[in-house]
Amino acid sequence: MKKIIPIVIAVLIIVVGISAYLNRGYVKDKQTMVENASISLKEKGEEVSIVDLAWIEDLQPIEFEANLKSSGKDPVEHIYKGVPLSKVLMSKNLSIEDKEQVIVRSIDGYTVALGIEEVMQEDNVYIAYERDGEALGKKEEGGSGPYQIIIRKDPFSQRWTKFVVEVELQ
Repeated sequence: MKKIIPIVIAVLIIVVGISAYLNRGYVKDKQTMVENASISLKEKGEEVSIVDLAWIEDLQPIEFEANLKSSGKDPVEHIYKGVPLSKVLMSKNLSIEDKEQVIVRSIDGYTVALGIEEVMQEDNVYIAYERDGEALGKKEEGGSGPYQIIIRKDPFSQRWTKFVVEVELQ
């Protein structure tokens, strides 16, 4: 039994090392996306487009109110600026016909799945880039951006997604 523990630990260290090595390119690519304030749009695993802030601003962003609810704290109302996620998808001619969900991924690995109906619902899911007149800021700066998914009809803000780098239709 005593000999098995060091072997198991060694195997785990090797597995973690291999995983880190294999993912180094992915992390570097995503960090570049944050630095360039861009989002990868994918359809069933294949990248179909990359959008940036200038492109998003061309979609005529709007200001909207949303309540940020953090655990143990009272809700705080903020004014966000952004565009509906549905508008982004439609502007890139991405078909939702045979899709069931939209997967949103962040630089820190956080992933959330949204139903197509929820995303297409009017005045609900937004890609925001400003809060209260200020850029969301990068993670390294203590911010929540450059982009954040805001789900206005999420009663507890639990599926809001900071540091967005990828949106995939599945």
